[in-house]
Amino acid sequence: MAEGEAKIDMTVIEAEVQKHPPFRSIIKIVDALVAQAFFARSSDIHLDPEEKKLRVRFRIDGVLHDIYSFPKELHQEIITRIKVLAAMRTDEHQAAQDGRMRIAIPDSPPVDVRVSITPTYFGENCVMRLLISRADDFTLKDLGFSPHNLAIIAKAMKKPYGLMLATGPTGSGKTTTLYMILKELNKPEISIITIEDPIEYSLPGVDQIQVNAKTGLTFANGLRSILRQDPNTVMVGEIRDGETASIAVNAAMTGHLVLSTLHTNDAPTTLPRLLDLGVEPFLIASTLNIAIGQRLVRTICTDCKVKKELTDVELKTLTEAFPAELLQNNRAFYRGEGCKRCSSSGYRGRVGIHEVLEINEELRVMIMRRANADEMRAAAIKQGMITMTVDGFNKAVAGLTTLEEVLRVFHE
Repeated sequence: MAEGEAKIDMTVIEAEVQKHPPFRSIIKIVDALVAQAFFARSSDIHLDPEEKKLRVRFRIDGVLHDIYSFPKELHQEIITRIKVLAAMRTDEHQAAQDGRMRIAIPDSPPVDVRVSITPTYFGENCVMRLLISRADDFTLKDLGFSPHNLAIIAKAMKKPYGLMLATGPTGSGKTTTLYMILKELNKPEISIITIEDPIEYSLPGVDQIQVNAKTGLTFANGLRSILRQDPNTVMVGEIRDGETASIAVNAAMTGHLVLSTLHTNDAPTTLPRLLDLGVEPFLIASTLNIAIGQRLVRTICTDCKVKKELTDVELKTLTEAFPAELLQNNRAFYRGEGCKRCSSSGYRGRVGIHEVLEINEELRVMIMRRANADEMRAAAIKQGMITMTVDGFNKAVAGLTTLEEVLRVFHE
């Protein structure tokens, strides 16, 4: 396969499928499927059973693409092979199961794959997440943060204690942002411990703990144990409940720098979300340093990038989505025409769009009186916060992404 191409070559799989059953190799089919997903830069493989076929889709740059259809008679064989590799029960077909496996990839290191299987109307479906460690490939500066936002994050990283939260929906790059912050904080003179589910990247010099529900090692219990290990910095993979939130906030109050993720739509919604989880306003006000809201947008393929002038109709339509003062006289944008390198999509790779909410005295007072997210947002913008919409628009003007892509991630 040519360097840099997101080419998907299903000929090996097709050849195996066409063989008669005694000569067909399900082992080769599963291995080749994961290899093709890896070479196509896919983050997930979806195997969706239908009445007469097993549908295969790859999630590439955050968007699902139909790739292939297996004959229905291969459905159970493929699921059974995946179950064997992921150490799941092969005789259980009516319960959801989770597992993990490692697949060898030609001319590349083995790939760890997280597997989730659930029963559906037409049989068991399977979603495989490829946990490809690229932590060594980039730094915080490579994630798309503007100089303005980087300066706020750098300031928060220098504080010896407090809470730093990355917020956004599933798959918005929150954990990657925290990993890059940890990479910069990682010095011989400090102790960093994480508790995660799952451990996505290996960070040298950092003690990483995997959540294990079977042994009672939850985020809350693990965090309690971590605080007895004399850490300077703690990362909790996700704040899911009130107990974890309470322990994290108390850890931030007692001299620890605590990093975590929270499922909210944007940075200002972090505050009401923590209140919903039962954290007292005075605790949030005294511990929260910054909240980073983010999304991932696809970047325009550099090989087929062309300039595009907006028509009057398009400009008028966009005023409904973007503030008029932003658009002004900006009519020149870019798009990808589609080529072999980007599989005719016009996009290749992804970059983050962000908003970084820095908690200052005025916002602390607002938190204490339980101000809502809209009030917090208005106050933060007044104090200089660049919203995700504006950050995305700036990246479209710079030719990194398209306005359509910015709108897509907010309206999916």
